[in-house]
Amino acid sequence: MEHSIAHLSRVKPSSGRYLDPDQYSFTPGGETIDRQLSGIKAHPLCTSKMLPKKEAKMLKNVKNILVGTTAEALEHETSSALSFAVTLAQEAEARLTVQAASVKLVFSHAMLGGFAARLVATENARLRSEATKAAENTQRLANLSGISCTTENLDLPYNELVPAFIAQTRAHDLTILDAEPETFSLDRGLINAALFRSGRPLIIVPAGCEFRGNRIMVAWDGGAEATRAVNDALPFLRAAHYVEIVSVVGEKDLTHSDPGAELAPHLAAHGVEVTVVDLVMSPDGVGDTLRQRAASAHIDMVVMGAFAHSWIQRIVFGGATQSLLQASPVPLFLSR
Repeated sequence: MEHSIAHLSRVKPSSGRYLDPDQYSFTPGGETIDRQLSGIKAHPLCTSKMLPKKEAKMLKNVKNILVGTTAEALEHETSSALSFAVTLAQEAEARLTVQAASVKLVFSHAMLGGFAARLVATENARLRSEATKAAENTQRLANLSGISCTTENLDLPYNELVPAFIAQTRAHDLTILDAEPETFSLDRGLINAALFRSGRPLIIVPAGCEFRGNRIMVAWDGGAEATRAVNDALPFLRAAHYVEIVSVVGEKDLTHSDPGAELAPHLAAHGVEVTVVDLVMSPDGVGDTLRQRAASAHIDMVVMGAFAHSWIQRIVFGGATQSLLQASPVPLFLSR
């Protein structure tokens, strides 16, 4: 069941009257569109002005992109992260690094007989071939798209593969990985490591999703994780044609604050047109509320902070993060 918008966060003008929350959104320069009212004095940050016709915007300040995939994931379906990364790199005129990995199975000869050892060697060769093929295909696609691309094939045991991948993330502006709904899997392990150990933002791409950045939702609760995500996502927010700040009423006590309205002028000062939206929480939780909104508002990407329970953060994400990692209709831009 889709839950309707409760109200848009309000801004109190100097006249003492409130603009109708359904009638405004922030624009660059701290202006506000007054859709219906006339003769109402606006807040000092806001003046009534119609938006100009939207023009194409360049995605700037994203120069180095890392995309990762694993041979294990490629066994089940084609990687959406690879094509997503190529399109994004072309849009941003960025350099792309493709890291295609296969987990090397390692057993001592004392544990395996000759036949078993040959089976392990055959499986390692097969996985290595799958990873190499994915990297080569992406290189060809990148060449056709006119972008600079380098590929790396990692064939390492798991305990060596993850640190090698994290080292690469730190030398790039952001990392792109395929979505993985299973909590305990190789690819979820890479997602967890990238979020908690890289210090870089991460884009999670569900199967079948392509890069489109025209309509972006910011999942905002006023917390540190969400703040970091918004800051990291500024290049995408500036380039978008529509950005909405969504707060879910009922998740946290927002009695003494109106966090969406507080963030809106900050983003407007950075050249981002925003609309502020409060949603009533679905009975199924915050993740379901955000998922429904993303679908109904035709959102291209959701920006949110990745919350996790600190004492077991490598295993258990917070409720909303976990819910969207398991099933999101659109790519997730995550920061921690």
